[in-house]
Amino acid sequence: MKKSRPRSLQWVLVRRLILLQAASFVALIVLLVAILMIAQPRLIIDNEAAIKHLSEAVARDENGGLLVRDTEELRAFREDFPNLWFVIRDADGHFVQEGSIPAAYEAAGGELLKNIGRATLRFDEGDRRPEAALANVDTDVGPVQILTSSISSRDENDGLEVEISVNADMAKDANGNPDWLRVLPVLALLILCLLLPIIVVMGVATLVTTPAVVRRSLAGLVATADQAGRIDIDNRAVQLETAQVPTEIAPMVHAFNNALSRLDEGYDQRNRFLTDAAHELRTPIAILRTRAELLQEDPQSARLRKDIERLSHLAQQLLERQVLEHSAGSREVVDLVALAKTLAADFAPLAFEAGYELAFEAEATKPVPTSIHVQQIEQAVANLLRNAVEHGGNRGTITVLVDARGGIEVHDDGPGIPHDERERVFEPFYRLRPRSSGAGLGLNLAREIARLHGGRIDILYGSWSGARIRLQLPVLDVNHPAILSTASA
Repeated sequence: MKKSRPRSLQWVLVRRLILLQAASFVALIVLLVAILMIAQPRLIIDNEAAIKHLSEAVARDENGGLLVRDTEELRAFREDFPNLWFVIRDADGHFVQEGSIPAAYEAAGGELLKNIGRATLRFDEGDRRPEAALANVDTDVGPVQILTSSISSRDENDGLEVEISVNADMAKDANGNPDWLRVLPVLALLILCLLLPIIVVMGVATLVTTPAVVRRSLAGLVATADQAGRIDIDNRAVQLETAQVPTEIAPMVHAFNNALSRLDEGYDQRNRFLTDAAHELRTPIAILRTRAELLQEDPQSARLRKDIERLSHLAQQLLERQVLEHSAGSREVVDLVALAKTLAADFAPLAFEAGYELAFEAEATKPVPTSIHVQQIEQAVANLLRNAVEHGGNRGTITVLVDARGGIEVHDDGPGIPHDERERVFEPFYRLRPRSSGAGLGLNLAREIARLHGGRIDILYGSWSGARIRLQLPVLDVNHPAILSTASA
């Protein structure tokens, strides 16, 4: 079964927002088309409306001349546009005019204007004379020419003049009806040309801005996730911040913080239990050791004392392991060369008693300063030395080597550590040889100490015989403030 890939919340939101905007845009177009189909509006600007009303109101008198009847529509239009003027002519030279007619239009006429169906007359920009509309229309009294305007000067407008002119001439059949088979493709292309720029602009804006908006909205959540990724066993009491987290995600963050608190409390309870147990074990072990020393010297009593010693060592390592994270005191700047040399000298009697020779080598010609908890590092190196004594085969030389890079190596001439066991030997209570007298906690405790100091422990492999384990610690720069203050003191 193919494992499904996790979906990106950011791109899910972006995709859904884009689809929502596209659906809204389509719905808006459909709604506008429906409104236009139902309302069937007629868009008529002022001058065109004047022509319409005048053509409906024009009539002839008893002598065949032209006159304009005072219709209700024309009366209402005059109330809205009190500066209305017009000139109406027919083919026989009759005319009727009204209002303050600009001089430029008063003499308008001629054969050219008679052949024009409809026109808008305007002057150059800056000319104060008004724009007028001219139309040759068929009326009840025959064809007439109407020249009119709703204003007598451009100064009479409201400060902003907007003109929208749309001319649509559709193909028609022999009966004068629209030929939709020819009109619809062109109309669809026209609509596409009008809407495509809007769609492109909206699409580009959506693709560019929406991810940025979503990413900015989720920035607090990303920061909280980064903070959660930095939580480990050393800072498990940290609580995730919720100030920048979206309201919808805040309950999950609070639940995660509560889970961290419960885990921290359970971890502390377990540590307290193991620490108390290790403390309690020390008393009966001490009693057993005292009673064993009173027994007669024989192989059984010697073996019993050895088992008691192993049990005491196990209880001590358990106690050291549990109190490791709560070690009191600040770090000290020490010279690794001097520290390792002192530890080698302290372990010399134990190594000699077990049948080994002990050597100390310092590759560094100068002090190697490092900031450490001295007791913890002494304990880690001591565990490496005990491991060498335990597994070195009781022969050869145990060598303690220090180099200028901050490394302390412990070598022995024993059988060594198999390559496939190099990680398992650091597991708690794992023993390379089941019958070994060790407790299986020494290397695990040494690695934990190195980790707390920002270092590591590695098992080295090469053409040599025996085991070589290296404790690597950070080395301070010679210009470090702690070193300078020590030197000045």
